[in-house]
Amino acid sequence: MKVQIRYLGDPILRKKAVEVKVFDNRLQELIDLMYEYMYKYDGVGLAAPQVGLNERFFVIDDGQTKRTVINPHILEYLGEDVEYEEGCLSIPKLYATVMRPEGIKVKYQDVLGNAVEEELHEYTARIFQHEFDHLEGVLFIDKLTVVQRAKIKSELSQIIKETKKSLKQLSEE
Repeated sequence: MKVQIRYLGDPILRKKAVEVKVFDNRLQELIDLMYEYMYKYDGVGLAAPQVGLNERFFVIDDGQTKRTVINPHILEYLGEDVEYEEGCLSIPKLYATVMRPEGIKVKYQDVLGNAVEEELHEYTARIFQHEFDHLEGVLFIDKLTVVQRAKIKSELSQIIKETKKSLKQLSEE
């Protein structure tokens, strides 16, 4: 099974992912591969659309706990909005300060399809929200102010240009 990181400009990153219905060996293999890629590229989270899969799941590792999150829902936002610098494996080498709620109450399924409900705070909540956004076709740059986006416009344009060139080459092969 082969997957690769998808970058800004790839249409899959803007699609709303579809619910996972089958919990089988294929899903487990994809999850294992995603953890491998996440660690290889020094990430703390990786969503299925980021490797070209239009499915509602992601993996995260906040440094204390690894979580495989399938068909997630954010039930409630908790606490104050806080600023924190974010980056994304699909938008390499770019970081920006993003406002997000400090905590969230979530519901999702684990690798066996069992329901999990928990409250997450601080760094873990931020990672979860970032990866959840990927499943909705939203990127962290969408949460930036006009001024913030203007400052990184040329870098974003360059990534999109390179992505479109790569996608064109792939379609010609």
